[in-house]
Amino acid sequence: MRILVTNDDGIESEGIHVLAGVLHDAGYEVVVVAPDRDWSGAGAALGRLHPDDSIEVTAVNIPGAADIEAWSVAGPPGLTVLATQLGAFGPPADLVVSGINAGLNTGRSILHSGTVGAALTGQNFGVSGLAVSVAWGDAWYWDTAARCALEVMESHLIDAPPRTVLNLNVPARPYNELGGVRWARLAAFGAVRAAMADASDGRLQIELTATGLTPEPDTDQGTVNEGYAALTTLVGVVEAWSTEVELPEGSPLLAEHVVPGITLEAVHKVPDASEHRSLRRPNLGIV
Repeated sequence: MRILVTNDDGIESEGIHVLAGVLHDAGYEVVVVAPDRDWSGAGAALGRLHPDDSIEVTAVNIPGAADIEAWSVAGPPGLTVLATQLGAFGPPADLVVSGINAGLNTGRSILHSGTVGAALTGQNFGVSGLAVSVAWGDAWYWDTAARCALEVMESHLIDAPPRTVLNLNVPARPYNELGGVRWARLAAFGAVRAAMADASDGRLQIELTATGLTPEPDTDQGTVNEGYAALTTLVGVVEAWSTEVELPEGSPLLAEHVVPGITLEAVHKVPDASEHRSLRRPNLGIV
Protein backbone atom coordinates (compact mmCIF):
# COMPACT_ATOMS: atom_id res chain seq x y z
CA MET A 1 0.00 0.00 0.00
CA ARG A 2 1.32 3.41 -1.03
CA ILE A 3 0.58 6.17 1.51
CA LEU A 4 0.85 9.90 0.89
CA VAL A 5 1.88 11.73 4.06
CA THR A 6 1.27 15.47 4.05
CA ASN A 7 0.45 18.26 6.50
CA ASP A 8 -0.29 21.97 6.80
CA ASP A 9 2.53 22.90 9.20
CA GLY A 10 5.14 22.47 6.48
CA ILE A 11 7.82 20.00 5.51
CA GLU A 12 10.07 21.05 8.41
CA SER A 13 7.52 20.09 11.08
CA GLU A 14 8.63 17.38 13.49
CA GLY A 15 5.09 15.99 13.45
CA ILE A 16 5.25 14.91 9.82
CA HIS A 17 8.73 13.46 10.29
CA VAL A 18 7.59 11.23 13.16
CA LEU A 19 4.39 10.19 11.38
CA ALA A 20 6.19 9.27 8.16
CA GLY A 21 8.80 7.29 10.09
CA VAL A 22 6.23 5.26 12.03
CA LEU A 23 4.28 4.37 8.88
CA HIS A 24 7.48 3.50 7.02
CA ASP A 25 8.73 1.31 9.88
CA ALA A 26 5.38 -0.50 9.83
CA GLY A 27 6.17 -1.67 6.29
CA TYR A 28 4.15 0.74 4.17
CA GLU A 29 5.39 2.47 1.04
CA VAL A 30 5.49 6.11 2.11
CA VAL A 31 5.87 9.23 -0.01
CA VAL A 32 5.97 12.57 1.79
CA VAL A 33 4.70 15.57 -0.16
CA ALA A 34 4.15 18.63 2.02
CA PRO A 35 4.04 22.42 1.77
CA ASP A 36 7.37 24.25 1.88
CA ARG A 37 6.03 26.50 4.64
CA ASP A 38 3.22 26.76 7.18
CA TRP A 39 -0.21 26.71 5.51
CA SER A 40 -2.33 26.38 8.65
CA GLY A 41 -5.90 27.52 8.06
CA ALA A 42 -5.78 26.82 4.32
CA GLY A 43 -8.65 24.32 4.35
CA ALA A 44 -8.76 22.44 1.05
CA ALA A 45 -7.35 25.36 -0.94
CA LEU A 46 -5.17 24.73 -3.99
CA GLY A 47 -3.71 28.23 -4.30
CA ARG A 48 -3.39 30.09 -7.56
CA LEU A 49 -3.29 27.74 -10.54
CA HIS A 50 -2.48 29.37 -13.86
CA PRO A 51 -1.24 27.77 -17.08
CA ASP A 52 1.51 30.41 -17.40
CA ASP A 53 2.91 29.71 -13.93
CA SER A 54 4.97 26.84 -12.56
CA ILE A 55 5.00 25.56 -8.98
CA GLU A 56 8.34 25.05 -7.29
CA VAL A 57 9.03 21.51 -6.08
CA THR A 58 12.13 20.41 -4.15
CA ALA A 59 13.37 16.97 -3.12
CA VAL A 60 14.12 16.89 0.61
CA ASN A 61 15.41 14.47 3.25
CA ILE A 62 13.34 13.44 6.25
CA PRO A 63 15.54 13.55 9.39
CA GLY A 64 16.43 10.03 10.47
CA ALA A 65 14.69 8.48 7.46
CA ALA A 66 16.73 9.26 4.36
CA ASP A 67 15.20 6.32 2.47
CA ILE A 68 11.72 7.89 2.51
CA GLU A 69 10.93 9.75 -0.71
CA ALA A 70 10.03 13.32 0.24
CA TRP A 71 9.17 16.54 -1.59
CA SER A 72 8.29 20.08 -0.64
CA VAL A 73 5.77 22.00 -2.74
CA ALA A 74 5.28 25.75 -2.90
CA GLY A 75 1.58 25.55 -2.21
CA PRO A 76 -1.09 24.48 0.30
CA PRO A 77 -1.84 20.93 1.49
CA GLY A 78 -4.71 20.41 -0.95
CA LEU A 79 -2.30 21.08 -3.81
CA THR A 80 0.13 18.43 -2.54
CA VAL A 81 -2.65 15.85 -2.66
CA LEU A 82 -3.87 16.96 -6.09
CA ALA A 83 -0.34 16.84 -7.54
CA THR A 84 0.36 13.41 -6.05
CA GLN A 85 -2.89 11.89 -7.26
CA LEU A 86 -2.30 13.29 -10.75
CA GLY A 87 1.03 11.47 -10.92
CA ALA A 88 3.57 14.21 -10.22
CA PHE A 89 5.51 11.99 -7.79
CA GLY A 90 5.01 8.54 -9.26
CA PRO A 91 2.00 6.28 -8.82
CA PRO A 92 -0.99 7.86 -7.05
CA ALA A 93 -1.36 7.07 -3.36
CA ASP A 94 -3.81 4.47 -2.06
CA LEU A 95 -4.33 6.43 1.15
CA VAL A 96 -3.76 9.97 2.44
CA VAL A 97 -2.53 10.53 6.00
CA SER A 98 -2.28 14.18 7.01
CA GLY A 99 -0.45 15.47 10.09
CA ILE A 100 0.61 15.31 12.77
CA ASN A 101 -0.82 18.77 13.33
CA ALA A 102 0.63 20.83 16.19
CA GLY A 103 -2.64 21.50 18.01
CA LEU A 104 -6.09 19.97 17.97
CA ASN A 105 -8.47 20.14 15.02
CA THR A 106 -11.80 19.80 16.82
CA GLY A 107 -15.24 21.30 16.40
CA ARG A 108 -16.88 22.70 13.31
CA SER A 109 -13.95 25.05 12.69
CA ILE A 110 -12.13 22.10 11.09
CA LEU A 111 -13.75 23.44 7.91
CA HIS A 112 -10.72 25.76 7.77
CA SER A 113 -8.06 23.21 8.74
CA GLY A 114 -5.41 22.46 6.14
CA THR A 115 -4.75 19.13 7.88
CA VAL A 116 -8.37 18.09 7.40
CA GLY A 117 -8.56 19.76 3.98
CA ALA A 118 -5.81 17.52 2.66
CA ALA A 119 -7.69 14.37 3.69
CA LEU A 120 -10.92 15.69 2.14
CA THR A 121 -9.07 16.50 -1.08
CA GLY A 122 -8.03 12.86 -1.24
CA GLN A 123 -11.67 11.91 -0.74
CA ASN A 124 -12.54 13.89 -3.87
CA PHE A 125 -9.98 11.75 -5.72
CA GLY A 126 -11.64 8.56 -4.51
CA VAL A 127 -9.20 7.57 -1.77
CA SER A 128 -9.63 7.38 1.98
CA GLY A 129 -7.78 9.61 4.39
CA LEU A 130 -6.83 10.19 8.00
CA ALA A 131 -6.22 13.61 9.55
CA VAL A 132 -4.14 13.48 12.74
CA SER A 133 -3.68 16.21 15.35
CA VAL A 134 -2.23 16.31 18.86
CA ALA A 135 -3.03 18.68 21.70
CA TRP A 136 -0.56 21.23 23.00
CA GLY A 137 0.81 20.36 26.44
CA ASP A 138 3.99 20.26 28.46
CA ALA A 139 5.56 18.62 25.40
CA TRP A 140 4.55 17.61 21.88
CA TYR A 141 3.61 13.93 22.12
CA TRP A 142 4.27 13.12 18.48
CA ASP A 143 4.99 9.45 19.21
CA THR A 144 1.64 9.01 20.97
CA ALA A 145 -0.27 10.55 18.06
CA ALA A 146 1.69 8.58 15.44
CA ARG A 147 1.09 5.29 17.25
CA CYS A 148 -2.65 6.05 17.52
CA ALA A 149 -2.72 7.00 13.84
CA LEU A 150 -1.14 3.69 12.78
CA GLU A 151 -3.56 1.68 14.92
CA VAL A 152 -6.64 3.54 13.67
CA MET A 153 -5.46 3.32 10.07
CA GLU A 154 -4.97 -0.44 10.27
CA SER A 155 -8.08 -1.24 12.30
CA HIS A 156 -10.65 1.16 10.86
CA LEU A 157 -9.49 2.83 7.65
CA ILE A 158 -7.70 0.44 5.31
CA ASP A 159 -10.71 -1.89 4.99
CA ALA A 160 -13.34 0.86 5.26
CA PRO A 161 -15.50 1.84 2.26
CA PRO A 162 -13.68 3.93 -0.37
CA ARG A 163 -13.53 7.68 0.27
CA THR A 164 -13.77 7.31 4.05
CA VAL A 165 -12.18 10.19 5.96
CA LEU A 166 -11.43 10.00 9.69
CA ASN A 167 -10.34 12.86 11.93
CA LEU A 168 -8.18 11.79 14.88
CA ASN A 169 -7.40 14.12 17.80
CA VAL A 170 -5.01 12.92 20.47
CA PRO A 171 -4.47 14.30 24.00
CA ALA A 172 -1.07 15.56 25.09
CA ARG A 173 0.09 12.62 27.17
CA PRO A 174 2.22 9.48 26.92
CA TYR A 175 0.64 6.59 25.05
CA ASN A 176 0.31 4.41 28.15
CA GLU A 177 -1.72 7.16 29.84
CA LEU A 178 -4.36 7.38 27.11
CA GLY A 179 -7.84 6.18 28.01
CA GLY A 180 -8.18 4.68 24.54
CA VAL A 181 -9.95 5.86 21.38
CA ARG A 182 -13.61 6.88 21.25
CA TRP A 183 -16.01 7.80 18.47
CA ALA A 184 -16.98 11.46 18.78
CA ARG A 185 -19.16 14.04 17.06
CA LEU A 186 -18.00 17.55 16.22
CA ALA A 187 -18.20 20.08 19.03
CA ALA A 188 -19.74 23.48 18.38
CA PHE A 189 -16.31 24.95 19.11
CA GLY A 190 -12.84 23.55 19.57
CA ALA A 191 -10.44 24.51 22.34
CA VAL A 192 -10.11 28.05 20.98
CA ARG A 193 -12.02 30.37 18.68
CA ALA A 194 -11.10 33.36 16.58
CA ALA A 195 -11.79 36.83 17.92
CA MET A 196 -11.31 40.24 16.35
CA ALA A 197 -8.81 42.14 18.48
CA ASP A 198 -8.62 45.22 16.29
CA ALA A 199 -9.82 46.53 12.94
CA SER A 200 -8.27 49.98 12.86
CA ASP A 201 -5.71 51.70 10.64
CA GLY A 202 -6.68 49.58 7.66
CA ARG A 203 -5.55 46.36 9.37
CA LEU A 204 -7.31 43.35 10.83
CA GLN A 205 -5.90 41.90 14.05
CA ILE A 206 -7.29 38.47 14.85
CA GLU A 207 -6.40 36.46 17.93
CA LEU A 208 -7.29 32.99 19.17
CA THR A 209 -8.97 32.92 22.56
CA ALA A 210 -10.25 30.17 24.83
CA THR A 211 -13.94 29.49 24.30
CA GLY A 212 -14.65 29.19 28.02
CA LEU A 213 -17.26 26.57 27.19
CA THR A 214 -17.51 23.07 28.63
CA PRO A 215 -17.91 20.71 25.66
CA GLU A 216 -20.34 17.84 25.83
CA PRO A 217 -18.59 14.55 26.67
CA ASP A 218 -19.44 12.79 23.39
CA THR A 219 -17.92 15.58 21.27
CA ASP A 220 -14.38 15.49 19.92
CA GLN A 221 -13.21 18.27 22.25
CA GLY A 222 -14.97 16.74 25.25
CA THR A 223 -13.52 13.32 24.50
CA VAL A 224 -9.96 14.69 24.35
CA ASN A 225 -10.53 16.64 27.57
CA GLU A 226 -11.37 13.34 29.29
CA GLY A 227 -8.07 11.80 28.18
CA TYR A 228 -9.27 9.78 25.19
CA ALA A 229 -8.27 10.12 21.56
CA ALA A 230 -11.31 11.28 19.56
CA LEU A 231 -12.22 9.78 16.19
CA THR A 232 -14.79 11.42 13.91
CA THR A 233 -16.00 10.45 10.44
CA LEU A 234 -16.12 13.30 7.92
CA VAL A 235 -17.48 13.92 4.45
CA GLY A 236 -16.64 16.81 2.15
CA VAL A 237 -18.78 17.75 -0.82
CA VAL A 238 -21.96 15.65 -0.91
CA GLU A 239 -25.57 16.17 -1.93
CA ALA A 240 -28.22 16.80 0.71
CA TRP A 241 -31.57 15.13 0.03
CA SER A 242 -34.65 16.34 1.86
CA THR A 243 -36.78 13.72 3.60
CA GLU A 244 -39.85 15.81 2.74
CA VAL A 245 -39.78 14.60 -0.86
CA GLU A 246 -40.34 11.09 -2.11
CA LEU A 247 -37.10 9.15 -2.05
CA PRO A 248 -36.08 6.82 -4.88
CA GLU A 249 -37.18 3.24 -4.47
CA GLY A 250 -34.67 1.28 -2.42
CA SER A 251 -33.24 4.32 -0.62
CA PRO A 252 -32.15 3.33 2.90
CA LEU A 253 -34.33 5.07 5.49
CA LEU A 254 -32.49 3.33 8.28
CA ALA A 255 -28.76 2.77 8.26
CA GLU A 256 -26.04 1.64 10.61
CA HIS A 257 -24.19 4.60 12.06
CA VAL A 258 -21.42 5.44 14.45
CA VAL A 259 -22.65 6.32 17.95
CA PRO A 260 -20.62 9.11 19.59
CA GLY A 261 -18.88 8.35 22.85
CA ILE A 262 -18.55 4.57 22.59
CA THR A 263 -15.59 2.27 22.22
CA LEU A 264 -14.18 1.19 18.86
CA GLU A 265 -15.86 -2.17 18.47
CA ALA A 266 -15.71 -4.06 15.18
CA VAL A 267 -19.51 -4.10 14.93
CA HIS A 268 -19.58 -0.32 14.43
CA LYS A 269 -18.97 0.05 10.74
CA VAL A 270 -17.49 3.17 9.22
CA PRO A 271 -20.10 4.88 7.03
CA ASP A 272 -19.59 4.87 3.27
CA ALA A 273 -19.04 8.48 2.15
CA SER A 274 -20.08 7.61 -1.41
CA GLU A 275 -23.58 6.47 -0.45
CA HIS A 276 -26.58 8.69 -1.08
CA ARG A 277 -27.90 10.03 2.17
CA SER A 278 -30.73 12.14 3.51
CA LEU A 279 -30.19 15.38 5.37
CA ARG A 280 -32.04 15.10 8.66
CA ARG A 281 -31.93 16.49 12.15
CA PRO A 282 -30.13 13.96 14.37
CA ASN A 283 -31.87 12.70 17.49
CA LEU A 284 -28.91 12.50 19.83
CA GLY A 285 -31.05 11.02 22.58
CA ILE A 286 -31.32 7.72 20.69
CA VAL A 287 -28.46 5.25 21.03
